Amino acid sequence: MQGSNPIVLLIIIANVLFSMKGFDNYAFLDKYKFQVGRVLGKEKIRMISSGFLHVDWMHLGFNMYALYMFGGFVDSILGSISFLIIYFGSLLAGSLYTLQYHKNEPYYSAVGASGAVSGIVYASILLFPDMQLLLFFAIPIPGYVFAVGYLVYSIYGMKKQVGNIGHAAHLGGTIGGFALTLLLNPMLFTTNTTFVIILAIPILLLLLFGDKLKSL
Repeated sequence: MQGSNPIVLLIIIANVLFSMKGFDNYAFLDKYKFQVGRVLGKEKIRMISSGFLHVDWMHLGFNMYALYMFGGFVDSILGSISFLIIYFGSLLAGSLYTLQYHKNEPYYSAVGASGAVSGIVYASILLFPDMQLLLFFAIPIPGYVFAVGYLVYSIYGMKKQVGNIGHAAHLGGTIGGFALTLLLNPMLFTTNTTFVIILAIPILLLLLFGDKLKSL
């Protein structure tokens, strides 16, 4: 799971350069960040541009580390075109889900590649659900356990607004990565059937009842 592929490195470099520009120039950050009111207006580009901005080095570093670890795996298995489709499709899905969930909050704003990276992480786990991941960098767990746990935590975090984290973007990106990976590699329906079903259940419930989370 190494992100040494040229396309992955180009995406990382783009994130670093745009984020650094935003660190030093708030007007630049404000112009291209995701903001519900602006996106519902005429500034749809923010749904993509916000994915290349981060609030600080820790935020940027965490996302780029995850992309480096998992992006090369997806690229090497599915190819660069499929990687780009999943990356940008997940980024857009994260923005769309965030827009839907926060549509009545015109000043809600967010930045970060988390939606896109979540999609890439889920693509990796779909391709190899038994991969071993380190929880808290110390506890080994199978990829499919992490995937389900991450979904449940993100749903809880979105409902409770845990931390300064765009949980809706994570969920939207996860849904995008899940759907696009299956679309690009439909053989997973037969090779990883059980895991596909397990992961599909909370995603379908989220799509059907996600809007009701705020009222619970």
